[in-house]
Amino acid sequence: MGGARRGVGSPVPVLYPGAGFAIWGEHLRATRPILLRTRAHPVIHGAEPISTAAPSPGVVPALPLPALPALPALTLPRPALGWYARLRAVPFILLHVAALVAPFFVPITWTAVGLGLLFYVVRMFGITGVYHRYFAHKAYKTSRWFQFVLAWIGCAAMQKGPLWWAGHHRHHHKHSDQEDDPHSPIVKTVWWAHVGWVISGRFREAPAMKDFEKYPELRVLDTFFTWVPGLLLAALCFAIDGWSGVVWGFLVGTVCLYHATFLVNSACHLFGTRRYETTDQSKNCWWAAILTMGEGWHNNHHHYQSCARQGFKWWEVDVSYYIIRALAAVGLVWDVREPTAKALASKLIADAKP
Repeated sequence: MGGARRGVGSPVPVLYPGAGFAIWGEHLRATRPILLRTRAHPVIHGAEPISTAAPSPGVVPALPLPALPALPALTLPRPALGWYARLRAVPFILLHVAALVAPFFVPITWTAVGLGLLFYVVRMFGITGVYHRYFAHKAYKTSRWFQFVLAWIGCAAMQKGPLWWAGHHRHHHKHSDQEDDPHSPIVKTVWWAHVGWVISGRFREAPAMKDFEKYPELRVLDTFFTWVPGLLLAALCFAIDGWSGVVWGFLVGTVCLYHATFLVNSACHLFGTRRYETTDQSKNCWWAAILTMGEGWHNNHHHYQSCARQGFKWWEVDVSYYIIRALAAVGLVWDVREPTAKALASKLIADAKP
C-alpha cells in the first residue's frame, strides 16, 4: 500500500478457513484480534493451525477453487395485473348487463328493429370488411379520407380502434393455434378464445402497425376517442326512436356484433370442414359465415390471407366481399385482391369436401 513494492519473501495472500476471502498476513498482525490465528495465537472453535510463512522464492501457491454448480434456467413470472387493468373490462360487462335487462323495460318497435338490423350490417362490415380485410390484410386500397370514414364505421362497432384490432389480428395469423396466439381454442380454452382474452386486461397494447401508424387520425381513433363513434350512433338511435332505438337498435345489436365476431376466433377453429392444409385448425363454418357476412369461411382465409374474397365457391356467401365490390364499382376503393388460380389449387386436402 502507499506505493511500497512487495519483494521476494514478503507475505502473500492467505485464504483462511471460514472467512471466504484473502487477507494479508502482515495486515492481520496490525489489526484487532479476530477469530483466526497465526502461529502464536490459538484458533477459536478448534480450527487447525494455518501457516503464514512465505512460499519459496518465485512460487505463488495455487488456491483450490470449488466448482460452481450450473445455474438453473430462470423463468421470470408474468407481472400481476393491477386492478386498473381489470377495470377496463367493466364497460364491456355493463354493456352486456344493459342489453339483457333493458329489453324487459323498454318496448320493442318496428323502427327499433329496423335500426338494429341496419346498423348490425353496417358495423359488421366495419369489422369484417374494414378492420379485418383492409387494415389487417390490405386486401384493397382506398383514399385517405375514405380510409378514415371506414375506420369510423369500424369504431362504431365498439371493438376498439383499427390499429389495436388489426395489430392483434396480424399477431394471431403469425402464431395461429400456437402458444403465442392471443385467442386459440386449441391451445387454451373455448371461453378464453371467445371472450376471455378480451376482458383479461393482458392485451391493452397491440403489436406495431407501422404501415398505418403514420396517420395521426388513425392514432386518435385508437385512444379514448374510439368510443365516440359508437356513442354518437347511440345518440342517433335515441333521436330516431327514443329509448327503444337505443336498447333494440344499439345495445342489443352491439352485443350481437361482439359474439358473432368472436365466433370466428372460437367456433371457426373447432367446427366445420377443411379444404386446405394449413398450419392451424382453421375451418370453414357455414353458419358462422352467415352471422359474420362471410368471415366463417375461415380455412379459406387462412390459406390465402391477403385476398378480399373469403368465399371461394359460388355457394360460399360472402356479403362483405359483395360490399367491397360495390364500393369498387363506384370508385371508392380499388386494387381489390382476388385469389389466383394457383392459390386456389395449391395445398388442397385430398379427401376434403368441395
